[in-house]
Amino acid sequence: MKSIWVVDDDHSIRFVLEKALAREGLPVRSFSNARDMLSALDDDTPQVLVSDIRMPGGSGLELLAKVKARLPALPVIIMTAYSDLDSAVSAFQGGAFEYLPKPFDLPRAVELIRRAQEESQREAGEQEAAAQVPEMLGQAPAMQDVFRAIGRLSQSNVTVMITGESGSGKELVARALHKHSPRGEGPFVAINTAAIPKDLLESELFGHERGAFTGAQASRRGRFEQADGGTLFLDEIGDMPFELQTRLLRVLSDGQFYRVGGHSPLRSNVRVIAATHQNLEERVRQGVFREDLFHRLNVIRLRLPPLRERKEDVPALARHFLQRSATELGVEPKRLSDAALAVLTNFEFPGNVRQLENICHWLSVMAPSQVVEPKDLPDELQPGYVPAPTTTPMTSPVQVAAGAAVPVPAPAPANTSSGEGWLADMAADARARLAAGETDVWDALTKRFEAQLILTALDITRGRRIEAAQKLGIGRNTITRKIQELGLDV
Repeated sequence: MKSIWVVDDDHSIRFVLEKALAREGLPVRSFSNARDMLSALDDDTPQVLVSDIRMPGGSGLELLAKVKARLPALPVIIMTAYSDLDSAVSAFQGGAFEYLPKPFDLPRAVELIRRAQEESQREAGEQEAAAQVPEMLGQAPAMQDVFRAIGRLSQSNVTVMITGESGSGKELVARALHKHSPRGEGPFVAINTAAIPKDLLESELFGHERGAFTGAQASRRGRFEQADGGTLFLDEIGDMPFELQTRLLRVLSDGQFYRVGGHSPLRSNVRVIAATHQNLEERVRQGVFREDLFHRLNVIRLRLPPLRERKEDVPALARHFLQRSATELGVEPKRLSDAALAVLTNFEFPGNVRQLENICHWLSVMAPSQVVEPKDLPDELQPGYVPAPTTTPMTSPVQVAAGAAVPVPAPAPANTSSGEGWLADMAADARARLAAGETDVWDALTKRFEAQLILTALDITRGRRIEAAQKLGIGRNTITRKIQELGLDV
């Protein structure tokens, strides 16, 4: 067992702590100054460090900084007879585990050291587990089915369709399929067909020749050429414009394509993996997705379950994301208490794994202590959370790109009953349109509904699109695309 190291220039403090910890069966090593303690690190490391804040030849805060540079996960308890706020803030900013003012109650000091020891042991275990983290995490039966499918497909170049909600990790599955395939040494090229404007998507996919359109001052290879010998991942394929679907089908059929503005046929040896959060069969029935392309892509289908269907994976994913965020930020990883972990596990996660990752990153920055309690979790995980109502009534039309307008009704009062308010208004509007013989009622009312939802979310988040998308339970690419489609002036 590693020792508890005590650094204090006061012999009596060292003596008292040595005796108290020895009674608890804890090995102790004492130092009268920071210099000797730092020298000892060359041959040994402590399990917990307890240091005075004011000592001749170097302060405890300076020692804390030097120790953290060498042992970032080591719990350090700072003792001081000067119990002022500045010292406490400095200690915690430096990564101290806890702050112990003198004179201290001896049983409390021992209890605190015990907690730090447990934290050190837990941290060591989690670091060991983190070092063995696979490329994808999941113990739930639904995820094990996905892993088995990836294994079965590992020696195949067959086309795969991945379905799943936004934020569920479809690109991770695509990368795993590529990595474990015969093409694993080749390039993996991803493109989100929903995030690129329709006018540019053709060039992105197939490339263009110089002068093919305004601004094309040089020839450019498209994603099909870039992925030659490897895998091309077409994310959100359900949003691909209909006219481009024909070109994609032709490439998949004979492997031949033309750059935009080009006259010479090109070939590319590419495996295609597609993904979508949409129901493609329904898109086919609606006439907005080609049936022959659907069958060409839908050779093998993998369904990625939403996080709410694999809640047993939340603890491992949360630990992984907290560790990764801490590494990126250069801070100690936060740890979730059992109570906080229970709250996370019971949350529905409309934004799926991506939402959990964002929450863990937020906690790494905003949680006030190393151990996260339920009260430290973001607002949306607190009991009874209701998003704040919009403060600015949306009564004027919203201009769209083509010069038309999508009328946006003012939000209904919060106390409106289910049979009144906006639902009743929408029903009356739909009845009037249907009675008038309009044939685009679905699209017209859907646009009004989507526009109001997006504008309200953006108002609550003060224009922050990623946060608005998270609150709505959609992907950031989806909200960007919808803003463009609806021509919202935001």
